[in-house]
Amino acid sequence: MSYHTIIIVGRLGRDPELRYTSTGQAVCTLNIATDNSFTNRDGTRVDRTVWFRVTVWGKQAETVNQYLQKGRQVLVEGRMNGDESGNPRVWSRQDGTPAASFEVTASVVRFLGGRGDTASTPSDDNAAVTTSSTDFDFGDLSDDDFLDF
Repeated sequence: MSYHTIIIVGRLGRDPELRYTSTGQAVCTLNIATDNSFTNRDGTRVDRTVWFRVTVWGKQAETVNQYLQKGRQVLVEGRMNGDESGNPRVWSRQDGTPAASFEVTASVVRFLGGRGDTASTPSDDNAAVTTSSTDFDFGDLSDDDFLDF
């Protein structure tokens, strides 16, 4: 048996895109940016952004589309989707430069941040939308509950 999961916390780079399959199934696409900052050997601060293309399905897709908008912070739990070889999807931009895409299928989408992050939010500031039978709630954990690696 094998298993993998990914947890992403980031901000939406654009508004969600909702569409429906020919069978009427809702599918929503999110573009999520995650940031990482560090100081390199020369003492220069380096900021990096990694983008993830996240696909959300069913009722969860409709709810995500209704309440999220560009700039909103979210936590996504799901699985990575690779190409036929298991690698990120590689493609060419319009200018011909190569690019790669990290693609994720969401099982849990949790809305983060306060009410001030968007104009319309659900009644619970940290609402979770899930189609999974297992929803991980990190709200009750203290710093002592995490392991340092």
